Amino acid sequence: MITVYITCKDEKEANKIAKSLLKKRLIACANFFPIQSMYWWQGKVEEAHEFVIFAKSQDSKYDSIVKGVKKLSSYEVPCIEMIKSTANKEYIRWMIESTTSKK
Repeated sequence: MITVYITCKDEKEANKIAKSLLKKRLIACANFFPIQSMYWWQGKVEEAHEFVIFAKSQDSKYDSIVKGVKKLSSYEVPCIEMIKSTANKEYIRWMIESTTSKK
């Protein structure tokens, strides 16, 4: 199981990315929160209000998640970070069922 940490410019973008990944069954769920960020960009320290998505999925879906986020993100260099995680067996079972294509 993985949790994918994705930064977005605002809530609207986070919502659009999460819905797209859910519709493609690349993630089982997404939580997003407002955050305050500081980072290096083009030689200086920047500050921004952003939204972060925590998306839960299977390890095998990561490359497709990256492609999907890059298509929708307004960032030149989006943060799409994979965090290996674990959970209770019922949640993992639900997550796998939720990210398996329905025919």
